[in-house]
Amino acid sequence: MAAPEPAAPDPEARATASTRAKDKSPWNWLLFIPILVPLIPAFFNGDSPRVLGFPRFYWLQLAYILLGVATTTLVYQMTKKRGGR
Repeated sequence: MAAPEPAAPDPEARATASTRAKDKSPWNWLLFIPILVPLIPAFFNGDSPRVLGFPRFYWLQLAYILLGVATTTLVYQMTKKRGGR
């Protein structure tokens, strides 16, 4: 018995993947913000201000999550392909 031939990859999917890999939009540089900002030790050096009784370290962790989500959403919205362009 002969083995079935593997399905050929979809040429449209391949073109889309290679286009995304070559995306050199300056908006992508904003993705470094949520990586670099939490690495600044001056932000963690202290106990106050407290928010709802939580020390600064704990509520800053939650704020960094929101910063990452907001930055990623902004970059996605600014770099996604629209319509037939």
